[in-house]
Amino acid sequence: AGIDTPSNGEARLSPGYSVGILLQEPPLNEEKTVLGNVQEGVGEIYEKIQRFNEISEEMAQDGADFDALLEEMGKLQEAIDAADAWDIDNQLEQAMDALRCPPGDEMVTHLSGGERRRVALCKLLLQKPDLLLLDEPTNHLDAESVLWLEQHLSAYPGAVLAVTHDRYFLDHVAEWICEVDRGRLHPYEGNYSTYLEKKRERMEVQGKKDQKLAKRLAEELEWVRSNAKGRQTKSKARLARYEEMAAEAERTRKLDFEEIQIPPGPRLGQVVIEATDLKKGFGDRVLIDGLSFSLPRNGIVGVIGPNGVGKSTLFKTIVGMEQLDGGNLKVGETVKISYVDQNRENIDPNKSLWEVVSDGLDYIQVGQVEMPSRAYVSAFGFKGPDQQKKAGVLSGGERNRLNLALTLKQGGNLLLLDEPTNDLDVETLSSLENALLEFPGCAVVVSHDRWFLDRVATHILAYEGTEENPSNWYWFEGNFESYEANKIERLGPDAAKPHRVTHRRLTRD
Repeated sequence: AGIDTPSNGEARLSPGYSVGILLQEPPLNEEKTVLGNVQEGVGEIYEKIQRFNEISEEMAQDGADFDALLEEMGKLQEAIDAADAWDIDNQLEQAMDALRCPPGDEMVTHLSGGERRRVALCKLLLQKPDLLLLDEPTNHLDAESVLWLEQHLSAYPGAVLAVTHDRYFLDHVAEWICEVDRGRLHPYEGNYSTYLEKKRERMEVQGKKDQKLAKRLAEELEWVRSNAKGRQTKSKARLARYEEMAAEAERTRKLDFEEIQIPPGPRLGQVVIEATDLKKGFGDRVLIDGLSFSLPRNGIVGVIGPNGVGKSTLFKTIVGMEQLDGGNLKVGETVKISYVDQNRENIDPNKSLWEVVSDGLDYIQVGQVEMPSRAYVSAFGFKGPDQQKKAGVLSGGERNRLNLALTLKQGGNLLLLDEPTNDLDVETLSSLENALLEFPGCAVVVSHDRWFLDRVATHILAYEGTEENPSNWYWFEGNFESYEANKIERLGPDAAKPHRVTHRRLTRD
């Protein structure tokens, strides 16, 4: 993209080709609205269409140079046809809807980081450069928006180079995968499933030192090859194995310091969480209305839905940080909750992230197990000097991993995890999945990572708001794949398409 220069070698774009890039923190025109920024991506096309219409008017005037005007009009029509841009306003509206961009008249100075990225991605896709460079394009997108993006990129006429840890995205879109491992680039032709097979073969050739990684790859491959019915059977088997898993955890109490491990908490009783007819809103917006569910022992619930529909609010209600407007929420007597608010303000920004987790101690208590603090921090992707980074300068992804480390350290038997999969590399994601599957307890996880939800979720709590019923949630037993099939069966094919989020008003004018 020409933003940086390599220390060695050379990277250059062939003459005549255009390149566009989506950065983690993309620049926007702060003086313009959401719509104004998105329209910048098609500014040249708008000018051509405007000139085409002007020529039509000029040709109606006396003394018009028909030959010159027709020649210019022909060139403009050819360019607009090539860009398939006669319905550009409709394309723009569809893209903004699909990516759930904020309202077009909102100033970008008021947007969150995730909203800014969606606006920037929308602008870039409409721009249609020959080479798209996308840095974590699925971050801050819900499942329906990611599905739309996959379909859009699969039909994209140019080349796409994406940095991503979204494994379904890689499986559905990628034709080549380039893995960066210890400073070297390993290319694999094919999608993510093919990459798993070829990498496992490479690990086996390299010998015993990579046996652990090869074993993990084999487990993931086994899951990939299983059909939907087999995956659902495993999900149900987990629910029936609580006593067995709890007893095994108490017998062993061994932690692998190189992997994310979730220590067992106190044994759960029969009641974990019973929610009946919950209602919660803010100001004039109703976020949750009439929600009921019962969380079983050993359940892993994936909470899905667009930003701003009340997922984090539900967590804060469970832990008592927010009060319900109606309904009843019963938390079992044996439940010990592990939860860290994503917007923690009590972390000393001058402390290193190792100090934040360890309080400066070489050994820390992780649940009921003592372990080396640096090894524990390392399991969350903070290696060597990274552990000395000050908390005040951490990136969003690093803060997310820090929150995950602080949450799992608490040793609860009910985990409330808010977007734990954001900005985790594939190995750390796989480690977290395995840790959750081995955990003898319950977890409620807000995530947009479909692969993660398919592997670990026993239940899905999904936002299904519509214009008629904008505060509707649906409780489903099964993983994400099963839920999606059920949703289309219940609501029809259009239910899988993204749509703008609206909220019911709490009071009438």
